[in-house]
Amino acid sequence: MKKLAIHLFVLFCAMSLFAQDNVIDEVIWIVGDETVLKSDVENAVMQAEYNGIEIENPYCVIPEQIAIQHLFVHQAKLDSLTANEATVVSYVERELNDYVSQIGSREKLEEYFGKPFSQIREDRMEVVRDQMLVQQVQQKIAGEQKVTPAEVRKFYSSLPEDEIPVIPTKIKVQLITIEPKATQKELDEIKEKLRGFKERIEKGDAEFSMLARLYSEDMGSAKNGGELGFMARAQLVPEFSEVAFGLIDKQKVSRIVESEFGYHIIQLIERRGERVNVRHILLKPRISFAERNAALTRIDSLANALREGKTTFEQAALFHSQDKNTRANGGVMVNQNDGTSKFEIQQLPPEVAKAVNNLNVNEISKPFTMRNSSDKEVYAIAKLRSLMKEHQANPTDDYQELKDHLLEKKNDEAIHAWIAKKQTETYIRIDERYRDCEFRYPNWIKK
Repeated sequence: MKKLAIHLFVLFCAMSLFAQDNVIDEVIWIVGDETVLKSDVENAVMQAEYNGIEIENPYCVIPEQIAIQHLFVHQAKLDSLTANEATVVSYVERELNDYVSQIGSREKLEEYFGKPFSQIREDRMEVVRDQMLVQQVQQKIAGEQKVTPAEVRKFYSSLPEDEIPVIPTKIKVQLITIEPKATQKELDEIKEKLRGFKERIEKGDAEFSMLARLYSEDMGSAKNGGELGFMARAQLVPEFSEVAFGLIDKQKVSRIVESEFGYHIIQLIERRGERVNVRHILLKPRISFAERNAALTRIDSLANALREGKTTFEQAALFHSQDKNTRANGGVMVNQNDGTSKFEIQQLPPEVAKAVNNLNVNEISKPFTMRNSSDKEVYAIAKLRSLMKEHQANPTDDYQELKDHLLEKKNDEAIHAWIAKKQTETYIRIDERYRDCEFRYPNWIKK
C-alpha cells in the first residue's frame, strides 16, 4: 500500500504542476465517469523526467496509475468521504511558499508554470484534495487488516531462508543538551531594536517588509518580506500563534513576542477563518563567549559525573537536560520515522551520529555542539545505550519489524484485490494505441 500511495503522489504532482496549455488534448482512457487525457500523461512524463525518475514504458504505466487514482476517488465520493479543507489549504500554502522561496518570487513561479499564481494554487488544492481522498480509501481498506502473534510466527516460519528480512544495524541513544543563555543586556538591546522597528513602521517611516528583508533572521521568510503564508494555529508555536490570531488592524504591529526561536514582531496581512497570513521580523540573541564557555564547562562536568557513577544518565537528563523532546524520557531519543527508540546511524542528526559512531555500549561521548529543534546551538553529550548489529530477522528480537512486514504484505494484497474487483464493476474504455501494454492489473481490457 505504501508503494502504491507513493506512485500516486508522483502522478498528483505531475498532473498539477505541469498543466501546460501547449499539449493537444484527447481522451485516451475512460474509467467510469472519469477520463484520462493525453495531457495528463504527457505532464506526468515531463515531471518524472524533471525529477530524474526513470519509468519503464511510461505510456503504459502512467495511464494505469491515473486510472487507479480515479477508482479510489470515485469510491471516496460513493462513501461520502471529504478532505479537510483547512488541512488542504494549509498544506498547499506551505508548499507554494516553499516553491516561491526556491524559485525567487511569485512572478518567476508564474512564468515557470505558465499560469497565474491563483490558478497554480487552485490546481494544487484540487490535487491535494484528491490525494487525501485516495489516502482515506486506502486506509479504510487497510484498516480492516489485523495481524496476530500466531500469524507472525507462521509467516516467519514460511519464509525461505533467502527471503527473511535483513535488519540493519540499529542503536539506541540517550542525549543531554545544555543551551547557553544570552545576557540580560543582549536581550534588552534586541527588544529595544524591535521597538524601534515597530515605531518606524507605525509612523509610516518604513515598510515592515523592507525591514524584514534587511534585518529578520528567519531567512526563509525574510526574502519574502517576512511573509509566512496562510497558517493554521497548530502550525505555529503557541506564543506566536496567540498573538498572530489576535491581530485585527493591518496597520499596527504586535507587541514583542518571545518564542523558542527568539524575539518577534508581527503584522497581519489577511485572516481567513482559522488561518492567518502574517509577516514577522525575528531577531535571535547573540551568545557571549563567557556564556558559551560556562555551558561547555557545565556539560563537561556532567559527563565526568556520569563516567564516575555519581549519577545516572536518566537522572541527569531529567534534572539538567534542556532538550524538550528527551529529558522526560531519561534522555532516550525517539525515531520520528517509526516512533521507536531504534535508529540506523544515518537517521540520527549528523552531530549525534558522529559523537556515538565509535562508542562502546554504555559509553559517554565527549561534549559536542549541535543545532536543536529551535535551530539554536547547544552543547551536548550522548550515551550509546544499546547496539544490535545487522542480522536476519527473528521473532524474538524483531517481532515488530516482522509484524509490520506482514501487515504491509496483507495491506498490499487487500488493495490489489480491491482494485481487481473494481475493474470488473466499472466501465472502462482504452484507446487502441494505449492497449498494447503489460499492465500491473490485467483486467482493464475486458475480453
